Amino acid sequence: MAQAKSARAKTPQTRASRGQDLAWRLEAFAYDVAAGLARIFPIDQVSDFGSWLFRRLGPLTSANRVAERNLRIAFPEKSDAQIAQLLAAQWDQAGRWFAEFPILDRIINDPSRVEVVGAERLAAIRDGAGPVVFISGHFSSFEIMPAVIIHAGITCQITYRATNNPHVDDRIRKSRWRYGVRLFAPKGTDGARELLRALSRGESVALMNDQKFNGGVAAPLFGITAHTAPGPSSFALRYGIPLQPMSVERKDKARFRVIVHEPIWLEDTGDRNADIEAGVRKVNAFIEDRVRARPTEWFWVHRRWPNEEYRREKR
Repeated sequence: MAQAKSARAKTPQTRASRGQDLAWRLEAFAYDVAAGLARIFPIDQVSDFGSWLFRRLGPLTSANRVAERNLRIAFPEKSDAQIAQLLAAQWDQAGRWFAEFPILDRIINDPSRVEVVGAERLAAIRDGAGPVVFISGHFSSFEIMPAVIIHAGITCQITYRATNNPHVDDRIRKSRWRYGVRLFAPKGTDGARELLRALSRGESVALMNDQKFNGGVAAPLFGITAHTAPGPSSFALRYGIPLQPMSVERKDKARFRVIVHEPIWLEDTGDRNADIEAGVRKVNAFIEDRVRARPTEWFWVHRRWPNEEYRREKR
């Protein structure tokens, strides 16, 4: 199994007050209890419980308003009833993902639960067709993707954003160790340098590219301007390598299909800014296509569009 060679991802270094640290430790204890219980029960029962819990609690949270607004931005043509159905269904999917995370190693180690479409592309990358810049979004149980990449024998740096709670963050990293994802390149300036060094060594890199990136390239997503990180396109152009899209689909309960899509080659015209913008547009088009194909499986609770879109009245 290939392992990434980057420096270990750093947890947040902000000095916490005694009260904040106590709150963090209580959160970590709650995480331990939930994770411990999840490992006792059958996989599909754990997934079903997550669905049941989030369908009931999700609509009571402020995130529900964000998810609803996002759905209305993306699908202005849908009726209130259709939006309500999508909203309920996305809580089902989010709950399953949340409950499944502590037991992903059990899911990934069961060959009957993870189907890989396009595995031959991963094999070719491993055998010398790489490196590539893997791109994807928060589709279904998205943490399965890095495990599939690593299990295919590809040496790959995978970006990682530490959680605010350092104790929970430590548990999350240890959980990822159980299904083979050893190290992560931290995000930010240090992370960018690490990714460039990895590409220079002939290693691949993997980035999630569907969240808001302040100061990023303004490119359309569902017809609305969305600021998007230029990193994947910039890396691909700099090293003359393709973007390699991947996605995850839920087949049933805790059974998944990971798709290795056709690679995206970017045109290098010599106008670097224009070429990066064109690449970002292609990335956003891929994300939009996948969301339209399976709208309930995207993580809708992120504020993906500019702030003014969330201040508008309901359409």
